[in-house]
Amino acid sequence: MGKKDPRVDAYIDKAQPFAKPILKHIRKAVHAGCPDVEETLKWNVPSFEYKGVMCGMAAFKEHIRFGFWKSQLLGLSDTQGEGLAQHGLVKSIDDLPPKKELIALVQKAAELNEQGVKVPRAKTAPKPPLKTPAAFATALKKNRKAQANFDAFPPSHKREYIEWITDARQEATRERRIDTAVEWIAEGKQRNWKYM
Repeated sequence: MGKKDPRVDAYIDKAQPFAKPILKHIRKAVHAGCPDVEETLKWNVPSFEYKGVMCGMAAFKEHIRFGFWKSQLLGLSDTQGEGLAQHGLVKSIDDLPPKKELIALVQKAAELNEQGVKVPRAKTAPKPPLKTPAAFATALKKNRKAQANFDAFPPSHKREYIEWITDARQEATRERRIDTAVEWIAEGKQRNWKYM
């Protein structure tokens, strides 16, 4: 048997007046389509899970978003590019598919999760390495330890330093960044070491 989460009740209670009946309608349809669904909050919005994330809904000031995680496999368009097909800007129950259709989509999504079907990931080409600016390369050569550490860094760490230096608009800023980079690299620090 499914599980309702009191935090979802609280979420619905705090929603705008127009949103409450829509959120309740969606919730009821999800439970009808998958009686074993479990509710939770993900990213601070209601999410419905059955053997993995299945669908979710979110209320905003003037609209609601609702969608399925495996939208592509359900034949729905992925308008956000995040795997969650949005049913447009839902402002009323009429903006959603008819209840029977919505329940059927929930059933299909539950079947996909039951079977362990995964959403195919889009392959991205690796970024080409950036050319080290001449002034930065010269500064690294003057400090053996910094040069050795920089050479040992993975491409992503090198890229972070190079982008940081080349993003500087003024020459004085670029020079300060080169000095700082050489100092940090000599200590074996990544560009964003302060946040790790």
